[in-house]
Amino acid sequence: MQKKVYQFSAKKVAYYFDADFSYLEKLVDKTNAVIITDENVFKQYSKKFKSWKTIVIKSGESFKTQASVDSIIQQLISIGADRKSFIIGIGGGVVTDITGYAASIYMRGVKFGFVPTSILAMVDASIGGKNGVDVGVYKNLVGLIKQPEFLLFDVSLLKSLPKEEWVNGFAEIIKHAAIKDALLFKELEKNKITFYQKDKTALSKLIRKNVLIKTAVVQKDEFETGDRRLLNFGHTLGHAIENLYSLSHGHAVAIGMVAASLLSEQFSQFKDTARIVDVLHKYGLPSTLSLNAQKVFDVLKMDKKKDRESMNYILLKKIGQAVVQSIPVDQLEELIRSITMAR
Repeated sequence: MQKKVYQFSAKKVAYYFDADFSYLEKLVDKTNAVIITDENVFKQYSKKFKSWKTIVIKSGESFKTQASVDSIIQQLISIGADRKSFIIGIGGGVVTDITGYAASIYMRGVKFGFVPTSILAMVDASIGGKNGVDVGVYKNLVGLIKQPEFLLFDVSLLKSLPKEEWVNGFAEIIKHAAIKDALLFKELEKNKITFYQKDKTALSKLIRKNVLIKTAVVQKDEFETGDRRLLNFGHTLGHAIENLYSLSHGHAVAIGMVAASLLSEQFSQFKDTARIVDVLHKYGLPSTLSLNAQKVFDVLKMDKKKDRESMNYILLKKIGQAVVQSIPVDQLEELIRSITMAR
């Protein structure tokens, strides 16, 4: 195991790489700790949760709501959790998002940490302090930015991950490579999911590389006024279609990345859309979807990246180099229509 500490604007966060779940007992006092997890993770690892106070929520994005947070708060009250309690989110991105949000508002904020159990949570959702819930079809509309005390990475927890969740998580890995690391993109082009599933060392290196890419971006721009916006590559359209079409996050982001690549051809002379599409297909991700452009755009207009009459859209200049492009909303609507019709 290796411990690394990273400084964010208001606090330091400890990362425990190549750790074991059992190390959690050394990080928190069991008597004051409460675990939040979902039904799937609890069922899979029920033995690990013995002797821990645990709140189990329903699994899936459809339960990433204020109602779930309200239920957690009621259970925290029943347990007797106070301001000295420590809350640990153990699960995928939905669990970490909800846990961070609930902990941040319970009694005006208690300490929390994460043990991510999916690729998506390890390389993306658990990192950076964004916590919140969806409101209807609007992704992450309510929430806040607050950093956890620690992140514990135990890659052995990925062994039981269904194939579709490996695919789901690799969308964010491909995104990181596309915006920040051309060499990583080439590595992904050479390999496939089964390679990382069979080679624990390669998987650990891949996880750490992606964790550090996102961490470095967030350290420079924690509250998303500059570089952190680049992490939204594929997410503008992706978030608009994810709940609207009941897609997994990875599938929605993959489709969004292709749309953003096509826009990049028009705005920044990007020439490698075909490479983006090919690597997405190699990792089992889609590149197209039959869309109702008007419905999608109605949701997209509520995106948090909208600034008055324009949208900050993340485009690519080349593989490994992303840019923020302000696009007038009326022009963006025309572009989205043309892209959906062309595909």
